Amino acid sequence: MRLIKMARPVSMPQKSAVLRGLATFATAAIMAGCSAGESPLLTNALATPPDPSAAYNPSKPPSATKGPAKVALLLPVSGMGPTAVLAKGLKQAAELALFDYERPTIELIVKDDKGTPEGAIAAAEEALAEGAEIILGPLFAPSVKAVTPIAKRANVPVIAFSSDASVAGPGVYLMSFQEHQEVDRVVAYAASQGRKKFAALVSDDAYGKLTEQAFRASVQRAGGTVAALQVYSAQAGNGMVQPAQRLVDALNLAVDVGQPVDAVFLPGGPDVLAGLGPLMTSAGLDTTNIKLLGTGGWDNAGISRDATFVGGWYPAPDPAGWRSFTERFTKTFGNPPPRIATLAHDAVGVAIALSTYAPGQRYTVGTLTRPSGFNGADGAVRFLASGGTERDLAVLEVQKFGVNVVDPAPGSSPVVRAPQVEAALQPNRQVPVAPRIDHQDTN
Repeated sequence: MRLIKMARPVSMPQKSAVLRGLATFATAAIMAGCSAGESPLLTNALATPPDPSAAYNPSKPPSATKGPAKVALLLPVSGMGPTAVLAKGLKQAAELALFDYERPTIELIVKDDKGTPEGAIAAAEEALAEGAEIILGPLFAPSVKAVTPIAKRANVPVIAFSSDASVAGPGVYLMSFQEHQEVDRVVAYAASQGRKKFAALVSDDAYGKLTEQAFRASVQRAGGTVAALQVYSAQAGNGMVQPAQRLVDALNLAVDVGQPVDAVFLPGGPDVLAGLGPLMTSAGLDTTNIKLLGTGGWDNAGISRDATFVGGWYPAPDPAGWRSFTERFTKTFGNPPPRIATLAHDAVGVAIALSTYAPGQRYTVGTLTRPSGFNGADGAVRFLASGGTERDLAVLEVQKFGVNVVDPAPGSSPVVRAPQVEAALQPNRQVPVAPRIDHQDTN
């Protein structure tokens, strides 16, 4: 019999109807586990056979026995403010995955890492002592760095939620979206549409420096040129005012000399865009012949409310998966998820997909880095042996009411879902769209 087990009680929504629904489903799933074959999702996920020889150390496999795979989830559940909101959303998304995937053969061990490196070390050591075969999390880059040597000594891989690519490495994979891939996707698409002269406005912090570097490299690969670039202070309250005006002046000058700029790159999340849009408009930006380009930070419900960004392009997973996830999450917990909640949901999906292998062969380099990758709410994801991550991103266009896919994700295909997930989806049903929370690992 396949078993769904939580290491400690999981906090479900307070609404009794939702609680009863989840309890009923869990009971049915356990009972059904004694018969029937693998679900379509798991059958699809296991298309590539394991490579036992690719384990971290074949002579010393993880301390596991027959039964469900033990999967540790490290989150700052005792955090405060925005951290608490993110941790709660990630934890709930992980719980939702247990019900989304048919008959999951895992035991989820939730540990509070307190949002600190010291807390992460303690949480990881506890989880490993309890037999964890894979670690999902932590969220913050310093915590991932702290956990890495402990996990490697135990021959246990890590799938972290940090967006800081510097913490990735052999055995430490990032579930998050990588800025350089997002920038390359949108710049390459713009170039394919005849946009060859680019400009940009970026921040002077770590995120801005990363996106600027990725932007320049992407433009060069696409055969374009960077005609103008301005940097603004991310700390000063009015730090964008003068750089924005200088950029618009440069755009106007380029038109006057007969060398107009085709596209302007404006990276950032909701907080940045809320002030940047009106600022660029007041500076005199004319988007009649200029296409605005963004990053995944544009993927939020409020982007269409500012006319400045209407018509702009940005990279993101196909929105169909996010809408479906949001509907199920909201229906279950009574509130929309933070945008990064899919990271935990899909990471648990990876753990479930590989859990039917024999202990010691479940989470090896060979199984985790298989070329076929894994499908989830955010589409396909492939882990590289180096720790890097590849994702298939679509290009979306901002419209007055919502967004439209102008270029589908490469190789995109319908996601194979467990039967109970498909049954829960109702065609043409209005789905509440949760705001994207732009998470950057700066602490």
